[in-house]
Parts: sequence; structure tokens; C-alpha cells
Amino acid sequence: MAAPLLSAALCGVRGGRAFGTAAALCKRAAPLGPMPNEDIDVSNLETLEKYRSFTRYFKLAEKESRKPRWWKTYRQHTSPQPEPKTDISLPRDKLLQAKEIKERKKILRANRHNAEMERAARLRTVLIPLDEVRAEWEKTSGPFHKQRVAEHCGIFRDLFKGATFTPWVTLRVEYSQEDEHLVPVYYGNMVTPSESSSPPAVSYEADKGSLWTLLLTNPDGHLRETDSEYLHWLVTNIPGNDIKSGKEICHYLPPFPAMGTGYHRFIFLLFKQDCPIDFSEDVRPMPCHSLKMRTFSTFDFYRKHEDAMTPAGLAFFQCQWDSSVTWVFHQLLNMREPVFEFVRPPVYHPPQLKFPRHQPLRYLDRYRDTKEPTYGIY
Repeated sequence: MAAPLLSAALCGVRGGRAFGTAAALCKRAAPLGPMPNEDIDVSNLETLEKYRSFTRYFKLAEKESRKPRWWKTYRQHTSPQPEPKTDISLPRDKLLQAKEIKERKKILRANRHNAEMERAARLRTVLIPLDEVRAEWEKTSGPFHKQRVAEHCGIFRDLFKGATFTPWVTLRVEYSQEDEHLVPVYYGNMVTPSESSSPPAVSYEADKGSLWTLLLTNPDGHLRETDSEYLHWLVTNIPGNDIKSGKEICHYLPPFPAMGTGYHRFIFLLFKQDCPIDFSEDVRPMPCHSLKMRTFSTFDFYRKHEDAMTPAGLAFFQCQWDSSVTWVFHQLLNMREPVFEFVRPPVYHPPQLKFPRHQPLRYLDRYRDTKEPTYGIY
């Protein structure tokens, strides 16, 4: 390594130009403040305070780590904290933490005194009631998990322009098949267009006398406008959880993700109404097989009726093209099926060199006319 540096230095001197490395040219800037452990005399370590125990050292180290330091402010400038988002979810009474802890301790105490459960756990034959676990999850941490999944998938960003809500009401959606098999809709699972060709069975817990609105939209499938959606289903003024008794503003349209457009998100939204709402401006004709009339905006729809309804439930699935989409375009929408393909750009080659050095043997083939024969050489 010394020989190249020496030759480079000699060349620099002969050319009349001073040679210097980057380390020699650059100047070290002064620190913005005191460096860590700057006040410690390294030459006399015996005079330092002895902690005598790891617990005392750990407490002091934790206390020092919480103090604001100038070298910890870098991330505040490079990645500032995001602005707080508007919460439009239903108000919910917070369960007292002391009461919740008391109930959990009571359950743990009962489990410890249960000899049969202890024996089954020791023999690994205990059966966990998954239905009860899921019901408990739906009441406690489930809504927050669903909110984080929806945030990750961009649901709130694309539908509510950044506003968020916690789905306190559990929305159960199931598509029935011909063989009596049910295809559930969770929070981002895959459902094919053929499986979702008919209206699903929707259920949720609702108080008697309450009114609800159910919405199904696709924010990824609009063929002309990027920020618009296609409305697939809209039922309003639903008494309780009886979907059939509600007013169907827009009838159900099967999913039709175009070929080559990847996975589309189909989102079920459940709104709780404070009173009966007049949706006469949002009514679509029956049947409605016009994509122009199906163009929709969830944000505008909510802003129009935000004083009388609040989002409460959420479920969505992902869907991509299959053979049933062709039938929807041809028979229902009465139009040619659009097909999207990726057109690859031609391979880029830098300008040809007259005297190529250190190039492979077939270097000239990059610039050969594709119609020019090679006479079997390669």
C-alpha cells in the first residue's frame, strides 16, 4: 500500500501540485458541547467513585441516560415527530385500571386453586377455549390491533385523508359458497373475486333502536381518477343489526380488479347514526352498472354526514384478478375488459468505445444490429 501512495506523491510533486490526503485537508469542527466523560481524569482512575454494587451503578446510569444531551437531538431535526391525527372514533368509557387488575387477579387466584386445570396443564392436556379468548380479545386489545393494521395498510390515509378511528364495534363479514363453505373477511386476508361474487352475510352487536350505515368501497380500482373510489355496496338506516331491513342506496357489485393491477383493497365500513339521515343525494339507480355513477369518495361522503354518524366498525380483504372478472366486465358493466401490462424499456448501453479495454469478448454484440446475422460464430 505504501508504494502507490509514494508514487502518487512523487507525481504530485513533479506536476507542481501539492499532494494531500482527505484527512489532512479537512478540518475537524469543534463539538457543539461537552463530550461524554470529558470531565473524567483518565490518568488517575483510582480517585473515581466506587459504586460497590451493580444495582447502584445501574440506577445512576439510567438516571444519566434520561438527561437531555446535545448529541441526542440529531433525530429531532432529521425525523421530526408526525403531527397528531384527528380521532373520529366513537367515544368509549375507559375501564378503570384498578378494577381491571382486580378482575385479573381474581381469575388467576381461581385458576391456581383449580386442581383439575393444574393437572391438565402439567400433563399437557389442557384445552384453551379459543372462542372465549377471541371474545376477550375483541373487547380489550382487539380494536387497537385492527387500527394498527389499517394504519399499516393505508386505510385511513386513503379514505379519511389521515384521520383515524378505533373500530370498537366488531364487524363480522362472511361470503357463503355453493358447497356451504364460508369465506370470512378479516383484516387484509385474500379473497378471490369468484368467492365474493354475491353479497356477504354481515353481523355485529347493536343496541335495540340504533341505526347504522354499511359501506363497501374499493380505493385502488378506479380506471381514470387516482384519488377516486368505486362504490360496491351502500346500505343506510339499518335498524339494529338487521341488514335486510335497511335501505339499499346502491346494490352490491362484485369485485372487478383489472388484470395486471395487482391486489386491490375492498373495505367494509360501519357507521353508527345518531338519528335517521336523508341519503337522497347518494341514491343510485337500480340496477347501477355504470362506473361513472359508481365513482365515490368516502371522505366527501363522511364530511357531508359527519354531524349525524360516526365510523365504528372496519373489515377489509385483498383481491386480485381471476377469470370471473371477465364476466363482470362483459355481462354486468357491458364494456371491454382492460388489461394492463408492464412495457419494459430497452436495455441501456453506454456509448461504444473505439478501443474497449478490459471488456468481455462479446462486447461488440451489445451494439450489433439485431437483424445482422452472426454466421454461427456465437
